[in-house]
Amino acid sequence: MPRFVDRVVIHARAGSGGHGCASVHREKYKPLGGPDGGNGGRGGSVVLVVDPQVHTLLDFHFHPHVVAPSGKQGAGSNRDGAAGADLEVRVPDGTVVLDEDGRLLADLVGEGTRFDAAAGGRGGLGNAALASRARKAPGFALLGEEGQARDLTLELKTVADVGLIGFPSAGKSSLVSVISAAKPKIADYPFTTLAPNLGVVSAGDHTFTVADVPGLIPGASQGRGLGLEFLRHLERCAVLVHVVDCATMEPGRDPISDIEALEAELAAYTPTLQGDSTLGDLADRPRAVVLNKIDVPDAHDMADFIRDDVAKRFGWPVFEVSAVRRDGLRPLIFALWDMVATYRASLPAVAPRRPVIRPIAVNDNGFTVTSDGEGGYVVRGTRPERWVSQTDFTNDEAVGYLGDRLARLGVEDELFKQGARPGCAVTIGRMTFDWEPQTPAGIDVTMSGRGTDIRLEQTDRIGAAERKVARKERRRPDGDDE
Repeated sequence: MPRFVDRVVIHARAGSGGHGCASVHREKYKPLGGPDGGNGGRGGSVVLVVDPQVHTLLDFHFHPHVVAPSGKQGAGSNRDGAAGADLEVRVPDGTVVLDEDGRLLADLVGEGTRFDAAAGGRGGLGNAALASRARKAPGFALLGEEGQARDLTLELKTVADVGLIGFPSAGKSSLVSVISAAKPKIADYPFTTLAPNLGVVSAGDHTFTVADVPGLIPGASQGRGLGLEFLRHLERCAVLVHVVDCATMEPGRDPISDIEALEAELAAYTPTLQGDSTLGDLADRPRAVVLNKIDVPDAHDMADFIRDDVAKRFGWPVFEVSAVRRDGLRPLIFALWDMVATYRASLPAVAPRRPVIRPIAVNDNGFTVTSDGEGGYVVRGTRPERWVSQTDFTNDEAVGYLGDRLARLGVEDELFKQGARPGCAVTIGRMTFDWEPQTPAGIDVTMSGRGTDIRLEQTDRIGAAERKVARKERRRPDGDDE
């Protein structure tokens, strides 16, 4: 039996940006060609797109990891790296996107509606883009930024045109199996469906979908049983059908009391998609009542006895059916189609929606400096953390460039105000530094060899001059010392 999946958690990872290139133009008779390193390409983003041909989230159940391609690295001769293509992920109409904290990010309704689930990383700048009056030929380039990684919850709220509701073992699954090609689990002992069963029903030249919502019980709107898990499937159903078991032998139950109990749960349920004018309120949806299991003699007598009372009390159309003998199914099918067509025609046309972005308030200063309680400090901010991730720490000149950027932003001045002492640990992003405030930083930089910075006095990296001296020492004959 095919599985119906209506709630999944996906791990979306956008592509990382390509690294910039550090290159110097080389041509015969032109020894000072200048920097010509290209920029890295932007990483691809993960984009959710509504596709009317997709009806379930089953694919994400087996493949929850969604990864977009990364950008390519830049090259010499001012050649920029290729950008990674955006990965478009097809989702059903009516998919709701939630973040890790349960906040509603998007309600994807309408064909073609798009939502950026994870943004691709920026490409790193090449040394040609980093050249300035102070650094005429930078010996470094910026690294590409990592793509955004997010865990998102997808909930499917568009299940069917008609939703069958009722107590457990009321015969909803049996009814779906005889009016459509769906094959839900059916047995001759009491049990409840654990997942919605979706079936396509043909009414002449027209088709519509019917969902068997798992059995509801009193208290479902407060989370009792499986109520909250599947009440959401009724939010976009055009017609709600009460399937009543006329053959039940449980004390204290009768068809009218069953309908009133379920209506009370529907009234107490708070939909996630509140304020959606295209859906209307659950209380305004057309309803019908199906008196099921009339193949049982006592049930047939019960249906005949209460039919008029139900119609008079609730004002809804009432149908007597038997899923076993297939009695009364054809009038029911065409009546449901008429109700669905009428309701859909009364609604405004659904247009693709723009995703609603709800930004979280952040500090306008661009960064914050806080103490870690152990003598160190933590710098948080979008720009400082991005700059650190783009820095190649094996290149002294790149480290010096990072120090200049942080100083111009005001990080060093804020550390002074916070009482930071030389040598204390300062953490930015994933990196921890030993702070040296005496290191001068500014726009004017003393020229030095490519890949070096004379302000970094202590470094484990062997410079070009030291390697040249060591090479001469190795080549010197043994007798030259005398």
